[in-house]
Amino acid sequence: MPYAFSLPTTSTISYVESFGSSTHPSLLSAATIQRAVLRNVLKKHKRLAIQVRDSDLSSVLTAINDYLPFLFALDAGLSGNPVNGEEIDIVLVKEVEPEWRASVATAIPGREAPRIKGKGLDYELCYVLTALAYVYVSLARVHLRTLYASQTPTADQRMSAIMTATKYLLQANSIHNYLSTRFSDAGFIPAAIDVSVSTQGALASLAMAEATLLAVLKDDSYSAAVAQERNKDDKEWMIKAPDIPKVRAKLFTRFCLAASEHGGRARAMLDSSSATQSKGVDEALVRYIGDLKRTSRAKACRFFAIDAEMDGKTGEALAWLLEGKKELGFASSSDEGSRLKGLAKLKKDWTERREDKKIEKGGVWGSDAGRLEEARVIEMLEKKWTKMNDTINTQIVPPSGPLLASMPSGRDIHSTMPYIAPSLDIDTLTRLRVPPERDEARLTSDGDDDSDEDHETDRDLPGAFPSTSTSNRAYY
Repeated sequence: MPYAFSLPTTSTISYVESFGSSTHPSLLSAATIQRAVLRNVLKKHKRLAIQVRDSDLSSVLTAINDYLPFLFALDAGLSGNPVNGEEIDIVLVKEVEPEWRASVATAIPGREAPRIKGKGLDYELCYVLTALAYVYVSLARVHLRTLYASQTPTADQRMSAIMTATKYLLQANSIHNYLSTRFSDAGFIPAAIDVSVSTQGALASLAMAEATLLAVLKDDSYSAAVAQERNKDDKEWMIKAPDIPKVRAKLFTRFCLAASEHGGRARAMLDSSSATQSKGVDEALVRYIGDLKRTSRAKACRFFAIDAEMDGKTGEALAWLLEGKKELGFASSSDEGSRLKGLAKLKKDWTERREDKKIEKGGVWGSDAGRLEEARVIEMLEKKWTKMNDTINTQIVPPSGPLLASMPSGRDIHSTMPYIAPSLDIDTLTRLRVPPERDEARLTSDGDDDSDEDHETDRDLPGAFPSTSTSNRAYY
C-alpha cells in the first residue's frame, strides 16, 4: 500500500508544427523543449532497475512541474483565457496527436501495453496530469517503506513518514478529481482507459481510501507493534514489550468503514470504465482495490473488537476478530469447520515471507493492500485474548451476524482539495513574446517509433553526445 503504478512513456510531438502564435511565438518551441525533456526523463526512469527507481522520482516530478505551466498556457491560449492577466493568441494549424503508453490497461502477459494515439491538447493534458498523480502515489510508497526498514523507526519518524505520504495521496486525489470534473461535461472522448472520466473518478476514490487508512495507521499502535515484532533486526522486544496505549476505537472504526466505501466506489467506476473501453482495466489493479476494501472492513472489525475488549467483553471481541479474518479470506483457528489445513497454512506463511523479502530487497511490495499485515495483527490479538478468555474470565463467543447488523456508516476524515493549475510568471511571458532562436525553431522529431523503448540506445539519453545520424537532430 499504496498501489504501485508504472509511469507512462510517450512519443515526440512538435507544437511548432501544430500551432501558431502572433503574441508569444517562443511559447511553442519552449513548450516543445520542456515536453522533450519530460519524455527523455520518463524513458530513463523506465530503463532503471526497480530497486533504484525511487531515487529517480524527484527528477520526474521536476520535469512534469517544469512542463505543466507551458502546457496550461497553450490550453489557455486555445480557450481564449488570459494567463496572469495577459492574453495569449494561439492558432490551431493542425491537430496535435500525442501517443502515451497506458499504465492501467489490460496487457498481454509478458508484454507491456502499446502506446495509444489521441487527438487534441486535452488528451496530452490528461495524461501529463495523470502521470503527475502516479508520481505522487509512488512518492507516498517511498515514505511508507521506511516503516518496515531494518532499523525500526521512532515514533516521530513514523509520524513524519505517514503524514508526508498522506499529503502526497491527497495531492493525487485532487488531480484525479480535477480531471474527472473538468472533462465530465466537455464531450471529451478518451482514446485510452487511463484518462477516461470513470477511471479518473475511480483513482480519486482509491487515493482517498488509502489516505483515510493512513489516518488510522498513524495512531494504530497494534500495527506498529506487529511490524516491530516481525523485524528480525529489532531486538528491543528482548528488553521490554512494545507500548500499546488505548486507541479511539469507535472513531477509527468509522474511518475504516469510510475507506471501504471509497474502495467500493472505485471498483464500481472501474467496472464502468472497462465496459466502455476496448481494453479493460489491469486485473492487478482490480484485485488490489478488492483487497483494499476487504482490509478496510477487517480493520473496522478489529477496532470493534478492541472497543469490546476494553469494556471487558472478551467473548464479543473474539467474535469481531473472527469476522475480521473472514473479511480477509482467512479461516479462524477457533473454527473447527473451516480450520486452515497444513498445506493452506504453509502457503499463507510462504506468501508472508515473500512479501517481507520484497520490502527488504526493494521490490514491488504491498500488492495485497495490507491484507497480510492486517491478518498478522488480528492473529496476534486472537492468540492473546483466546488465552486470556480460556484461563481468566471465560465468556461465550457470540455469533457475528447480530454484531455486523450494528455497524455504523463510515466517516470521512479528509476532504478533497481543489487542484490549482500552475501558470507562467510575468517575466517568462515577457521573454516568450520575442521570436524563438533559430535552433529552437528547427525542432524536429528525433526518430521515435513504436518499438519497445527499452531497446533504444544510450544516445537517446539527455546529455548524450549528438551523433551525425539524422535521427538525432534535436539537442536538448
